[in-house]
Order: sequence, then C-alpha cells, then structure tokens
Amino acid sequence: MFKKVLIAEDIDTISFGIVTALAEYSTMEIHHAKYCDDALLKIKKAIQENNPYDLLISDLSFKADHTKTILHAGEELVQAVKEIQPEIRIIVYSIEDRMAKIKNMFDNNLINAYVSKGRNSTQELKKAIENVYANEGKYVPENLQSMFREASVFEIEEQDIELLNLLAKGYSQEEISKDFRSKNYTSASMSSVEKRINKLKIHFNSRNITHLISQTKDIGLI
Repeated sequence: MFKKVLIAEDIDTISFGIVTALAEYSTMEIHHAKYCDDALLKIKKAIQENNPYDLLISDLSFKADHTKTILHAGEELVQAVKEIQPEIRIIVYSIEDRMAKIKNMFDNNLINAYVSKGRNSTQELKKAIENVYANEGKYVPENLQSMFREASVFEIEEQDIELLNLLAKGYSQEEISKDFRSKNYTSASMSSVEKRINKLKIHFNSRNITHLISQTKDIGLI
C-alpha cells in the first residue's frame, strides 16, 4: 500500500473524514495541507529529502481567504506537482461534477482517479486508492461512469481548447490563425480555424461563438 500520502483539502471536517477513512492502512503516513501552495512546498521538500510522497489526494476548489497564494485551484496544483514529480499518483476528491474537465485531466495523464464528494464517498475513495495502487487503470465510480462516457463521445483536442481560450480572450479568427502559424500548427489557416469553430458549434449546438464560449466554460473545458 502507499506509504506516504498528502491530502490537499481546505475544509477541516472533510480532511478529518479522509484521515479517519484511511486509518485502517496502518503503515500509511498521512500529511495535510489547506492551501495549494503549501501542498506544493511539502511535495518539493519531500523530494529534496529523498522521501517523496507516492500519493496526492486533492480537491479541485479552494476558497480564497486573506492568505495570498500563487496556486488558486486544485487543477493548478496537480499540473505543478506533475511537472516536478511525474510518477506520483493523484486522486481528485471533489464536488466538481463537470466531467469534461475531469476527462481532460485523465487524457493529459494528470490524474489516476476521480471520486465525487457525497454520501459514502469515503468508501469510494478507498476503492480508488486500492485501484490506483494496484495499477488497474483510471478509476471513476460506477454511478458516474455513464456521465464520463458521454464526455468521451466527442474527442476534443488540445488545439480545440487553445482555440476556445483565445476566442474567450477576444481574439479574432485572423489573430488565432497567426498565433497558430507562429506555433507551426499544421491546421493554422483561416479556413482551418473556421472549420474547427464550426465543428465545435455543431457539437455543442451553439447559436454563435459567444454561446459556444459560455457552454464550454460551464462544462469546465476552459
């Protein structure tokens, strides 16, 4: 079983519930961080001391308070951790239910499992831990697998997400084409950009670009 675990969670009662649920794993050393910045510092320090964490359990949403932070969300933490410790296993334990966002994290090899907070969720968390430790592939609870499959029907590429982000920032199609050409993307022409936008509008049944941006924000793609 995992030897050293870090829980990134800003709500004490939830963190305590996780620790209680993991108490049966007697050899597991468990640490806790309320802020994403603190969690990243703990992981960096553990690496420097040659005693790294082998599992991170993280929420995705962290409420802002008086403390100044650089990382504001669990997704930012996960990305930062993977950059310095690619081999660490990561479980997202969150109320976040926008499956397109979760799928995107799986597709980018950022996480190994996702468990939604709720009734009996600590039992699901233990199943996820055992699944991830046994290296049995990505883990999503049975009651969410249909939603996950729906999010998988239409494959959205990284370039699509980049396109949506540029549209959300107010870039014109011509400006996006120039940006893509500067990055040597194969489909960077004006016509290619227009086709990508139309493809996305058809998939999401969007009335216009503004509607498309709103929809993709709602499901967590951007």
